[in-house]
Amino acid sequence: MSEKPGEKVKHLDEMTLLLYIERQLDRARGLEVSAHTQECDTCRTLLRALERESRLLTRAMLEEDEPMPSRLAQFQERARKSMQWIWGLVFGLAATGAYALYTGYVLPWEQQLEQAGFGGSNLLSLLIFQGAMWKGWQSMITLLEVLAMVTLAGLGAMFFRRRIRRGSALALVFAGLCTVLAMPTGASATELRHEERLTIAKDEAIHGDLFAAGGRIRVEGTIEGDLVVAGGDVEISGHVLGDVISSSGTLRVPGHVDGNIRSYAGNLTLKGTVGRNLMIFGGDVNIDRDAKIGGSITSFTGHESIDGHVGRDVLAMGGQITITGAIKGSAKIRSGELIIDSSAEVGGPIDFTGDKEPQVSSGAKLASPVHFKKMKHGDDYRTVHYYVWQVIWAAAFILFGLVLFAAMPNFSQDAVKSAEHYGAAAGLGVLVLFGVPIAACIACITVVGIFIGISTLFLWYASLYFAQIIVGALIGQWLMGRTSELWPLIGRMTVGVVIVRLCTTIPHVGGWVKFAAILWGIGAISLAVYRRFQPVIAPNMPSAPYTPPIPPNTTVGGPLPA
Repeated sequence: MSEKPGEKVKHLDEMTLLLYIERQLDRARGLEVSAHTQECDTCRTLLRALERESRLLTRAMLEEDEPMPSRLAQFQERARKSMQWIWGLVFGLAATGAYALYTGYVLPWEQQLEQAGFGGSNLLSLLIFQGAMWKGWQSMITLLEVLAMVTLAGLGAMFFRRRIRRGSALALVFAGLCTVLAMPTGASATELRHEERLTIAKDEAIHGDLFAAGGRIRVEGTIEGDLVVAGGDVEISGHVLGDVISSSGTLRVPGHVDGNIRSYAGNLTLKGTVGRNLMIFGGDVNIDRDAKIGGSITSFTGHESIDGHVGRDVLAMGGQITITGAIKGSAKIRSGELIIDSSAEVGGPIDFTGDKEPQVSSGAKLASPVHFKKMKHGDDYRTVHYYVWQVIWAAAFILFGLVLFAAMPNFSQDAVKSAEHYGAAAGLGVLVLFGVPIAACIACITVVGIFIGISTLFLWYASLYFAQIIVGALIGQWLMGRTSELWPLIGRMTVGVVIVRLCTTIPHVGGWVKFAAILWGIGAISLAVYRRFQPVIAPNMPSAPYTPPIPPNTTVGGPLPA
């Protein structure tokens, strides 16, 4: 008890009353406190106040959701209603960015490719799903089938997630995918040949597709399907009714190809006939005077000479382009140098982008003068168009970050925390930035791993943008303080992304800033992924009992006799 100055009555202190409320006093002391509170008004008032506080505290601890104050509740309701306008603004910015991106980049390329003989969906099918390592597999699996299986796998994982263990669910989903892939498909007339010196004789006919590999390959006979060939020295002097897809050091085509030729070669010499289009990635390309191409030419070369006949358009990029033959359509050329000889004939417009003016002979037969545009190296900081695009890209980055942070809040926070480990993030970033695309390209070489390789490249390319967002979020936390809540983190991410985008616009330095941000951010993402897959050890896991080592010269029955 406590005694106040000037009073003879002894009052109970708060600790004694709290122990009385919690029933922590012995019986005799409890009866004494009860009798005293009935006689003393001051102690009885204090006891009632402490009982009220104890009940409120107990109720607050038992409730799952603590009631929010009225002012905060009103503010939350107004914020919830205003989110409709915020999301409308976000989607408006997204639509504006998508439209600007399409009109500024995608549409000009589509127009150029249309003039070169390739449509939008046809181009995607040509480059990916009819590429050198994918040709002939359309009968086995298509893009729609892959998307359907992935969708079913996701639905199955969501359905079984609460019913069985996670490992069992994943095993069940992968077993279903393997079952679908292992189902028998229709018989295909595909022939595989691998020899150091492979020759298809003149009187030999392949009734279907031919996959050939070797050091020296000669095709003198007839192939009624497609020819997929990989070798050091390849010559096609026979007749191919389908397409030719080649990866070789040297490719010579004096024969006849009814379909397309798509090739990656150090040197290409075309003397025969191509019924459709020619797409070539190579060093030195020579289209002979006797060569005839029924469709278009799409080329990415170091030196290219067009002496033959081209039925449609030409889309060429390279170091030096020389035209001495006939082109029935238009020509879009981007190279360091363009030479048009006196024997050249071009039936459509010629658009040339290069470092210097084209060399056009006065005897050349052109439908219109060459439209020359000097090649620009780097960004033009003096135009308003450049800064408009910077604003659009900043809005696109913020929108991308908003979607990712809202869709993966925990992983995004882990990635931002991992970015604080500068050394580990930078080292791992170098490995992932350069190692992943190399590994994905190697996977694409194998037929089985092409889907994994292409998917990995897409994820790797998307992570380049996500990396800059992670770095922006970290910079925003440096400036505005750390937080673990979602929307404050998104606000800091917005401020940081704007700062990063401003730094990337600095002349001669912005490129290095962007590279450093990508390197840093992609390392942080990789570090967060690595930690996600690490096994977690329970903090209260009992350790194994210590077992002392067995003394030397000891057996199960005891020590050996001396």
